[in-house]
Amino acid sequence: MIEQKGTTPESDLITIEDFQKVNLRVGKIISAERVPKAEKLLKIEIDLGAEKRTILAGIAKSYAPEKLIGKSAVIVANLKPAKLFGIESQGMLLAASKGDELRIVTFEDDADIGAKVK
Repeated sequence: MIEQKGTTPESDLITIEDFQKVNLRVGKIISAERVPKAEKLLKIEIDLGAEKRTILAGIAKSYAPEKLIGKSAVIVANLKPAKLFGIESQGMLLAASKGDELRIVTFEDDADIGAKVK
């Protein structure tokens, strides 16, 4: 089978049940700062409505921290926490690649904080 750009090999396909395990939520970025000694990481505080979380995101080369404040973004809310540079990351901020740049997944219009993304 010849793989075309933008297609997924059948061996990498997941079921709808697999996808439904991922808890995607709308979060509002309330603060962001560079992580000392980490070239790519930003420490982001995100409001999910019912709670606030800290997420480390490898987007420091693409975004100045102050440009993120107030943006509503998509996060993976049920990812197992991971500790990086002594900081616990409690989720994942979704982003797309554009060459060497990353673009976070945001909303054109306001979305309710904490809303489930389907």
